[in-house]
Amino acid sequence: MSPRIRDSLAAIHQRTLELIVRGAPLQDVLGALCDGIDALDPDLISSVLLTDAGGQHLWPAAGRRVPEDYKELITPLPIGPTMAACGTAAFRKEPVISSDIAADPLWSGPAEKYRRMALQHGLHTAWSVPIVSENGTLLGTFGLHHTKAHPVAGDELALLEQAEHIALIAIERDRAQTALTEALAEVRKSEAELRTIVDMIPQLIAVLAPDGQALYVNQSTLEYTGLSADQARGLEFRQRVFHPEDVERLRAERGHALERGEPFENEQRAKRQDGVYRWFLIRYRPLRDEHGRVVRWYATATDIDDRKRSEDRVRNENLALREEIDRSSMFEEIVGSSTALRRVLALVERVAPTDSTVLISGETGSGKELIARAIHKKSHRAGRAFIRVNCAAIPSSLVASELFGHEKGAFTGALQRRLGRFESANGGTIFLDEIGDLPAETQIALLRVLQDHEIERVGNSHPISVDVRVLAATNRNLEKAVAAGVFRQDLYYRLNVFPIHVPSLRERPEDIPLLVEYLIERYATKTGKRIRQINKSTLTLFQAYDWPGNIRELQNVIERAVILCDGDTFSVDETWLAHDPKISDGPSIAIGTSLAQQHRIQSETERQLIEAALAVTGGRVAGPKGAAAKLGIARQTLDSKITALGIDKFQYKSR
Repeated sequence: MSPRIRDSLAAIHQRTLELIVRGAPLQDVLGALCDGIDALDPDLISSVLLTDAGGQHLWPAAGRRVPEDYKELITPLPIGPTMAACGTAAFRKEPVISSDIAADPLWSGPAEKYRRMALQHGLHTAWSVPIVSENGTLLGTFGLHHTKAHPVAGDELALLEQAEHIALIAIERDRAQTALTEALAEVRKSEAELRTIVDMIPQLIAVLAPDGQALYVNQSTLEYTGLSADQARGLEFRQRVFHPEDVERLRAERGHALERGEPFENEQRAKRQDGVYRWFLIRYRPLRDEHGRVVRWYATATDIDDRKRSEDRVRNENLALREEIDRSSMFEEIVGSSTALRRVLALVERVAPTDSTVLISGETGSGKELIARAIHKKSHRAGRAFIRVNCAAIPSSLVASELFGHEKGAFTGALQRRLGRFESANGGTIFLDEIGDLPAETQIALLRVLQDHEIERVGNSHPISVDVRVLAATNRNLEKAVAAGVFRQDLYYRLNVFPIHVPSLRERPEDIPLLVEYLIERYATKTGKRIRQINKSTLTLFQAYDWPGNIRELQNVIERAVILCDGDTFSVDETWLAHDPKISDGPSIAIGTSLAQQHRIQSETERQLIEAALAVTGGRVAGPKGAAAKLGIARQTLDSKITALGIDKFQYKSR
């Protein structure tokens, strides 16, 4: 090869490769190749033909100097055994040299028309080499035509081979680029289709990077969180959506699970767009590449909030049940047939099927809680929790937390989130005993519950809906408390929707024989004794006594008598029912004293009575000789009052 041709080919090669590197279209690359070859000799015409998809024809792709009518004639050029130089070279997949087009048989027959057109334009020599990929696929041909009929020289053959090599590089690069573009388009189409499908799934779904950063979330997640697609990406997604306590609690566990690369799951609270958190079960599944490396995490979230709330409710109901079992109840059934009691039970029958709020009034120990339980058992909520709250036994600073719950850190000592009694009673009934002792600030919160059926935990401003029936009880005169300004009038009206007054035991003496018989049987069974009859004088004594402690006092007296009974006849020492002046005497309350002053005086009176009883019993609270029996009240009630009044019962044990 002459130095001139060699240098020219090197320049053509360099220029063509630069176009390929810059990503120029294939037509521009092949056109530059042919232009460079044509510039070597004014009598030389180069062209590139490419195969079609079926591999049966060649189509002109480059060759600026090819006559237009000749180009039209060979558009397309069939591939065959005698189809001029290019068609035959493509068929044989080897170079074809026609030194004299006029005499070459490859230009006869079906190719005769190509011969006439070539000769018409003064083209007498044609050379063609097939462009074939490494796997043997025919891509096209590179051809040269010359105005003179002569045999191919070595330089011209080298020119063909170099041109074919350059054309092969350009064509394969273009095909690879086209295939990649089509593949990417297909991937994008598949991704778009997949995202459309995933967006239609109502479950919350997220795609995460190997380190746990959110890359994509589906439409359901965006709708639930209220975030935009941009806000739902990156590490900030977890901080924006999940409860801070859960993020911190699961930080180390989640990090180790991501490092292990194995499927895992956990339970977290996710914030809805209205600010309310709901519990979700999050399941994580890894996607690995061909080398086993995690390239993506797929996370799906299933709403389990109802299940979690149900678990919390059952747990609190069980707790309440254990409290009820531990607390000695008055008795399980309402016993009696007096007119006064039948009137109360008739009201219970009327109001129980409704959801109306009931205010139960009556003296201490008259059985107000029993009436509340009867209302609950006869209501459609009977299968759900009955939660009792003694408002007088809870320190005023903790009443709101006890009723409505608190968040972790809401106050000193709040080490974890706690559900209040209202949430524990959700779907059931809450019984607020001693409602008259409720602090003023808690009265406001209770009024909101009755009006809007919503509570707010201490330390959290988000309202929580509750479905709870409220029953309240008091031994105080709430109308006077309203007049004195210590009880809210609007709350009183909300509570007093359906009032029921429970008669004292002295108002229904005809029920005493039935009650005595029932209680004797109950405590005799408990102590393993067999009592066959009741001393008549004892029954007469019971009916003559005014029972200031009502049924609770009667219960305590009978329990003590059963314990002390040695035979089969029940009797009591009449001195048990005599008023003890050391205990009963207390400061009198002058007429005209305000209700607030009366309340303070009454508290001081209670303190004096309790301290006197503790002094007499040596600090003993329970048992037949304890202060509770002496006062005629339940042990739990006395313990609550001792705590509320700040009395140290242990100081009396040394006396």
